[in-house]
Amino acid sequence: MHYFIIAGEASGDLHGSHLIKALRERDSAAVITFIGGDKMAAAAGGTPVIHFREMAFMGFSEVLRNLGKVASNLSKAKNALEMAAPDALILIDYPSFNLKVAAKAARLGIPVYYYISPKIWAWKKWRVRDIRRLVRCVFCILPFEPDFYKEHDYRRAFYVGNPSVAEIDADVVEALSRDEFLAKHKLRDRPLIALMPGSRRGEIRNNLPVMVAATDTFPQYRGIIIGAPGVDDSLYAACGAGNLPVVRERSAAEILTHCRAALVTSGTATLEAALTGTPQVVCYRANGSKLSYQIMDKILDVDFVSLPNLISGREVIPEMLLHNCTPELVAERLAPLLRPDSAQRIAQLDGYAAVRTALGTADAAANTAKVIVKDLSAVHK
Repeated sequence: MHYFIIAGEASGDLHGSHLIKALRERDSAAVITFIGGDKMAAAAGGTPVIHFREMAFMGFSEVLRNLGKVASNLSKAKNALEMAAPDALILIDYPSFNLKVAAKAARLGIPVYYYISPKIWAWKKWRVRDIRRLVRCVFCILPFEPDFYKEHDYRRAFYVGNPSVAEIDADVVEALSRDEFLAKHKLRDRPLIALMPGSRRGEIRNNLPVMVAATDTFPQYRGIIIGAPGVDDSLYAACGAGNLPVVRERSAAEILTHCRAALVTSGTATLEAALTGTPQVVCYRANGSKLSYQIMDKILDVDFVSLPNLISGREVIPEMLLHNCTPELVAERLAPLLRPDSAQRIAQLDGYAAVRTALGTADAAANTAKVIVKDLSAVHK
């Protein structure tokens, strides 16, 4: 079978690489065409139609400034899909782009599968109509998502497990010892605070200065920036990194395991920190206005924005959003997490254990590949 897979950001590239491997285990003749990044390229043994670095636009204003590039990428993806004429299109999150390509696939008669459901349960619920119309199956990696789809009259959504659990556990096992890690990155033996300001320029520009200023409140700790895939060190310098080093390993988990705590922009990284067992404060500055917070509060149909809180259904980690995301308030919530025996740190780690239990240990990529290959066999009989 020929599979066309689309991932529009770093986390999707990682999950897509594991899905490619799982598809090839099930289908030894698998042909892969893809939009993604370096990890998918390594798994597929080829180059992407578009690298996700060319697609990393966040927020209305950034998309507006890059409308020409967005339109060009979409046109290129649709043309590549038509030329490849694959047996299946597999989408990974990234709904604004992916659902438009799905509509093209539907017109071409190509079956569409969604691996890693977009977070339409948080906002833009109307997109479930497009999914009902265009997508044969949705493979969910958060345990509450299938119920959302059932409530909206879509019954082909399945929880397949969360890929981050196995990925991060494997990364932690492979991590350098602390002495090796400090020596490699020329760091003194001081407690470390990890800064993860996101993977898009807008996120880094908005969040990094707050994170740096909050970290400076604790001079006995060393702040380090965990470099995101595809982001050059010069961008961090331009966005307020100051004298903080940018540290890179094969995965963020291999760095987080050496850190006392972390400041994390909301997204997949919050789950990475949780599964690594690193206490964290969520930082999401955006434009920092109270009005934006009030608008966001009306638009979002969920009580939380970070994955550990959503999975557990309660506040496991503090979320400092928009006008609440200031150096002073972030530092205030970070301070008790730096103390090994504080009630706040212990409570957060207990919450992490509950998150692990909820996610389970199923192999998401293997389960997804199994269903797709079996379903396509039936389609093409």
